[in-house]
Amino acid sequence: MIFPSESQYTEFKTSFNDEVIVSLVAFANAKGGQVYIGVNDNGEVIGISLGQETIAKWINEIKQKTAPSIIPDVEITEKDGKPLVVLSVQEYPVKPVSVKGRYYCRRQNSNHLLSVDEISNMHLQTRNSSWDFYPDPKHTIADIDLDLVQHLIDRMNRRGMNIYDSPEVYLRKKELCDENGRITFGCYLLFKKKEDIMTTIELGHFQDKEGILIKDSIRSKTNIVEQVNEVMSFIKKHINMAVIISPNQVENIQQWDYPLEAIREIVLNMIIHRDYRSPADSVVKILPNRMEFYNPGVLPLDLTIEKLMSNEYSSRPRNKQIADIFKDTGDIEKYGSGIKRVCRMFEEAGLEKPVWNVVAEGIMVTVFLHTNENVPENVIENNKPKEWTIPINEKEDAGIQTLQNDGVNDGVNDGVNDGVKLNDRQKMTMDLLHSNPQITAKELANVLQIKIRQVERIMASLKEKGLIVRIGPDKGGYWKVVEMSHKNE
Repeated sequence: MIFPSESQYTEFKTSFNDEVIVSLVAFANAKGGQVYIGVNDNGEVIGISLGQETIAKWINEIKQKTAPSIIPDVEITEKDGKPLVVLSVQEYPVKPVSVKGRYYCRRQNSNHLLSVDEISNMHLQTRNSSWDFYPDPKHTIADIDLDLVQHLIDRMNRRGMNIYDSPEVYLRKKELCDENGRITFGCYLLFKKKEDIMTTIELGHFQDKEGILIKDSIRSKTNIVEQVNEVMSFIKKHINMAVIISPNQVENIQQWDYPLEAIREIVLNMIIHRDYRSPADSVVKILPNRMEFYNPGVLPLDLTIEKLMSNEYSSRPRNKQIADIFKDTGDIEKYGSGIKRVCRMFEEAGLEKPVWNVVAEGIMVTVFLHTNENVPENVIENNKPKEWTIPINEKEDAGIQTLQNDGVNDGVNDGVNDGVKLNDRQKMTMDLLHSNPQITAKELANVLQIKIRQVERIMASLKEKGLIVRIGPDKGGYWKVVEMSHKNE
């Protein structure tokens, strides 16, 4: 008799040895499985000789060599007159299980030796916890920016959450801090006062498609709450925004090279799900024909790129504490739905779907730029698609103006408003205020890499020019960017 081939749940062995125990451990650390003893690799039953104490000796050896000890179910059966033994184990509730100090997990039809990180992640998942919940031995609440925590509380209250606690009490309730001022790794990453290498993201704008000639680059090392806007500001500084003019619409349509909401979702996933224990940095590359987002951290053992793309998986955030905070602020809607939304937004923009790949112990997401073939039909000149890189001063009647964006966001022109000219820092400030009206002076200073005093002077200048207006009090209010018209100098 020939058995089906080996699989994620079955393994064939001609005799009992340590390899049998390795397979049982691998099954216990996955979804369970069976080892058929007396069957060769081709699935052919060859039988096995059994003595009176054979099974008892096997069970005792399995118990002694595994930790925590596993005891398989045993079935002695016969096929074509030849005896064979089936050893079965269920998925073990407390993972991982080891054999002689080594840890394995079943992947497809083979046993995978677990790395230190995989062992740690499996243990944390078993406890329904994650690394970011653990106490940070080097930092305390004195290292936390409590003003930033309050700013986050204000954001959540605007969403109707009605949080009336002080920042310290809020952190304790969310298990980010204890009564003695000890904080978790998640708390430090979210709200740290000072920059350090734990959150480094390398951002680069490249002149060539090969990613060799750098035009601009920065290194972001701030807390991850502020880092999202910092990364998005850099991206918007180096991609184009088209203004689509239609006689049938009251307002012009502003369209970026890439759907910004989808790009923000990718950035959020990169920051929230990063493996912060890895020595590698996250990397964002902006190239002439694409953008690349690399993030350190392997996929969970039973998750593949194919399952990610088909949405056939249950979400298990690598950093549950961090993900929970971003969910409370509304930055993420639902665990496990981000990739599906990103693909839909790219399709709606007439672009190729992003590509996810496993690269060097991490995940690479690649998004592709507009091509002439998918420029919207109403963006044409003389029945030919208009290039997306036309300077703003050329051919306005064509129905599109492409702003060579220098950090200016939606609703803000290329530094001209009824004759008012802005320098680069003023433009960037307008951009940040438009994308995040509740942004604080400290957050602006971090993004612009200048002192708060300089930020205050920039804000005063913009207010004096009538370009921004403060709505509400200093705490709980927001900035309104005055609508601007697209004019030539």
